[in-house]
Amino acid sequence: MSIKKILITQPKPESGKSPYYDIASRYGAVATFRAFIEVESVTTREFRNQRVNILDHTAIVFTSRKAMEHFFGLSEELRVSIPDDMKYFCINDHVANYLQKFVVYRKRKVFFPEQGGQVELVNLMGKHNKETFFLPMAEDHKNDLIEQLTAKKLLFSHAVMYRTISAEFSVAEKKEKYDMMIFFSPAGVTSLLHNHPDFKQGKLQIAAFGPATCSAVEQAGLRLDLAAPTPTATSMAMALDTYLEQQNK
Repeated sequence: MSIKKILITQPKPESGKSPYYDIASRYGAVATFRAFIEVESVTTREFRNQRVNILDHTAIVFTSRKAMEHFFGLSEELRVSIPDDMKYFCINDHVANYLQKFVVYRKRKVFFPEQGGQVELVNLMGKHNKETFFLPMAEDHKNDLIEQLTAKKLLFSHAVMYRTISAEFSVAEKKEKYDMMIFFSPAGVTSLLHNHPDFKQGKLQIAAFGPATCSAVEQAGLRLDLAAPTPTATSMAMALDTYLEQQNK
């Protein structure tokens, strides 16, 4: 089957550049970006029902920019004024630098591991064991970070501050036809079925990145045509390039 229209289930790149555009063009195809999921904050009532007081803590832990956005956004809705002496522990320098969007960045208040990573972050927090940490988390969070902090015997609490939901498609978008769809999370697969309750795959080829996403595709009763990463293709872009090359032989 000739692949001419590829749907990338991610937001359109702000820069207008992407390896997917280049790969599609190389094989006479067109790549289209459309986010299948959205992230929203929990309501103020939902947060208050968790019985967590942000101001009982001396440090906030951020594992992503999304966590940071929803922490400060929801804090504002709750009318919680974050004190100037609050400390911030971030999973890497990329997330730490994003703090400048929300607070006056002072190096003595911001901490992150040089190499980045969750294990390194926990070890760094262990060196500041007199702090009381707060973790803003997603509704579908994993418990590994909580378990690591518990093992370190650190003082902390956590609360759900945001969740992933399915994006709503317009009637025109639902009618659009593609030769291939590429998914990057189980939530994206859920969104597909949410918007197309009677979805029939037919000749549509489906690609998925990551074991959880691949499993979600198969559990939904869909055919998985391309899985990544692999030993020879560590990214979805690399896997797609190889796949299209084989299809065009």
